[in-house]
Amino acid sequence: MSILDRYVLRQFVVTLVFALVALCTIFIIIDLFERLDKFLDHKTPIEEILTFYVAFLPYVLEILTPVALMLAGLFSIGRLSSNNEITAMRSSGQSPLRMLLPILVFSLFMSVGQVYFNGWVSPRAATKRFEIEREYLEGAGGRSSLNDLYFRESPTMNVTLRRYDPNSNVATSVTIEEFGSATSPRQQWRIDADSMRWDSTSASWVIVAGTKRSFFKDSISIEEVRELPVSFSVRQDQIAKLQLNPEEMTFPELDDYIGTLKKGGKDTRQQEIDLSGQWAFPFVNFIVVLISVPFASVRRRGGMAVNIAAAMVLAITYIAFTKISQAAGVSIDVPVDVIGWSANVIFLFVGLSLMARMRL
Repeated sequence: MSILDRYVLRQFVVTLVFALVALCTIFIIIDLFERLDKFLDHKTPIEEILTFYVAFLPYVLEILTPVALMLAGLFSIGRLSSNNEITAMRSSGQSPLRMLLPILVFSLFMSVGQVYFNGWVSPRAATKRFEIEREYLEGAGGRSSLNDLYFRESPTMNVTLRRYDPNSNVATSVTIEEFGSATSPRQQWRIDADSMRWDSTSASWVIVAGTKRSFFKDSISIEEVRELPVSFSVRQDQIAKLQLNPEEMTFPELDDYIGTLKKGGKDTRQQEIDLSGQWAFPFVNFIVVLISVPFASVRRRGGMAVNIAAAMVLAITYIAFTKISQAAGVSIDVPVDVIGWSANVIFLFVGLSLMARMRL
């Protein structure tokens, strides 16, 4: 890396750090004022408030990093342009792309790093944040039991859990029905049980006590069953995740959660689009820099204010397009990844066209 590369990158990184610190501070202060009454009403210890905002910071960074990168691109490159340093660099034979390459590479690495941050680090912090919210702000005192759960174990088997306690790993009022054939269903047997527990040793469900009815053409047999293993493949941890906020789940856990919802017979297209969009969102870091840097590198009448306004319009357009496309994609027969990544692809081409206009 040349001295010039280090100089340009240092200007960008210093501005980025300042923007992140300023934006996060403002965001947290505003949130604190909104929650302060609840913290005081519930007599929340000061150390719990501090822990809450430490756990809240990853969420803030997740949503504000693209904004900070855009501002860093506008102000750092805009400052170089205003001081005629970009003109001097170009006079020395540096092309605009070569000049700005360190920033673009840095923002690409930021995007890749934020995939891990958003998908694995932020959810773990969110778990702690929601625990404090449940205990001190909502007064729930912990997680509650889950009620009225339905799963399609296979095309021919339905499972109903009236209540599930994730703390004891016990389901109550359980019904399991087997219909034999998906094309011409006819009930073959049914189990009604007061309770079913998760056996961690065998990693399987066990009917504690219940009644099994087997249906034949001209008769029904009834038998009492106890400690009966059942072929119910949905694990207890998958059921327990149903009471989690999706923000508490890593990307693999979200994928597993969607699979559990599917077995429950739910339409999960919206959740699948959201997950695809979450994979795509970190790469906004690269795109906003790709868009903001060409704006800032050219001196315009009206100065920095015009550049900021133009970049903000593009950012708002991106957000609006993302939300509209995801909402419309639920009812359109298009692959979920196309919906989730469409905004990134379109605005990537916008950024590349802006770079091309700089006469690379």
